[in-house]
Amino acid sequence: MDVTTAAGRLELIGFLVNWSFCELPKLGYDPTIRFNRVHKCFTIEMADSNESKPTQTTYYLRKIVVFAERVFGRHTRCFVVGRQPPSLEANCDHSGDILIKDAWPEVSGSAEDDMRDESKLLKRVSNGLAGHSEFNGLYPKYISGGRMQIQNTHGDSVDDTTRTILGETVWAQLGDLPLRAHMRIAMSGVGEPLKTIQSIPELIVVIYDVMRCHMGILKHCQILHRDISEANILVRHDGTGVHGMLIDFDHAISITDDGYAKHAERTGTVPFMSVSNLENLQPKRTALDDWESIIYILCWLGTFGWNSDTRPSGSVADLNIASWDGNNVMKIANSKRDHMHSSDIFTGITKGFNPNIPYIAALKDIVEGLRAVLIDSHSDPDLRGAIIIQDRIPRDDSNDVFGGYEFKMRPDPFVERAAHWESISERLLAKLKIYAQGAKKLL
Repeated sequence: MDVTTAAGRLELIGFLVNWSFCELPKLGYDPTIRFNRVHKCFTIEMADSNESKPTQTTYYLRKIVVFAERVFGRHTRCFVVGRQPPSLEANCDHSGDILIKDAWPEVSGSAEDDMRDESKLLKRVSNGLAGHSEFNGLYPKYISGGRMQIQNTHGDSVDDTTRTILGETVWAQLGDLPLRAHMRIAMSGVGEPLKTIQSIPELIVVIYDVMRCHMGILKHCQILHRDISEANILVRHDGTGVHGMLIDFDHAISITDDGYAKHAERTGTVPFMSVSNLENLQPKRTALDDWESIIYILCWLGTFGWNSDTRPSGSVADLNIASWDGNNVMKIANSKRDHMHSSDIFTGITKGFNPNIPYIAALKDIVEGLRAVLIDSHSDPDLRGAIIIQDRIPRDDSNDVFGGYEFKMRPDPFVERAAHWESISERLLAKLKIYAQGAKKLL
């Protein structure tokens, strides 16, 4: 647009006129979040689009706990809210009992056909665990949610998607741009970030709570989480002690009757992703991938700490664990295969743990014990190890010009173990339970 020319100035005037008549949602305005002048607090409107007769509920903002740090992408925000307005004397920034997650995830098709809708999955989790009180407080309970809707120029309610905002003409010109939908979910259960834990014993109790909840969801709801990371683990303190909470079902997926995820695309946070996930191996993902992620998380926290008090004082760039992060996923996978292959090699990771963290020796024992259950403790040799071994086998023909040997690749142990995910997961959970019981005695 060259405003030094008559054509450019005309184009600018057209742009400003069109802008003045543009619908507010297309300008980025969210009409469902408003400032209430009476209560001096923002309000957020929610409609449960998963119900046959959607109901509208107004929540009162207490605190923003996750800010959208990017213009593009998921643009996730999380709000702590209450059902009742705060008093006029009180500050809005006080505790609430409900969390609202507002995000723009990639979606496939209509809301009815999108089986990876987080609101639907969280509702299944809440319904599936409703009769299992042992998991209360270990996961967020669904209240309402789904795709948000806006009114178009004709007054019709339509899904609030990137396609709707841009319009059909512009959307058709953008080619392969992924479709994103505005999702909002209200859930009960509010925790604190993992960085708020006070010690390694607390960390182990939290991790045990998260993984027993994870296995409960797998068993009773047939849903695999697939994104175990430090960001998706929360901490709760109450009168009975410290507890963990597993959150964020953005990448969760239904499993088949034999325990495999129905899709095998690469998901998660790179330093914590399993080898099969990084390499996009077949068969499809199982619970063992999430157990592998737990080992990586504990190693990461043991090395880099979880808050300013546990950060290492020296350089960590030369540590072996640094190779678990970066942009080359195949290189990271190879590094993890090497480190996980044997207990001796794995000490190259644990020796980098921060020695100034109290109980760090106990954390070393725990991660080494979990690795042994996952990698070593199998009667079938095809299930042991992390590297694909190449065997040199003598040939029968003594005149063989190739030296009398042939080479045969053994099966990939990660693929072989996937078929035994259930029994291995049970042993891992039992092992972690023992560690958690010991940790509780130190609290």
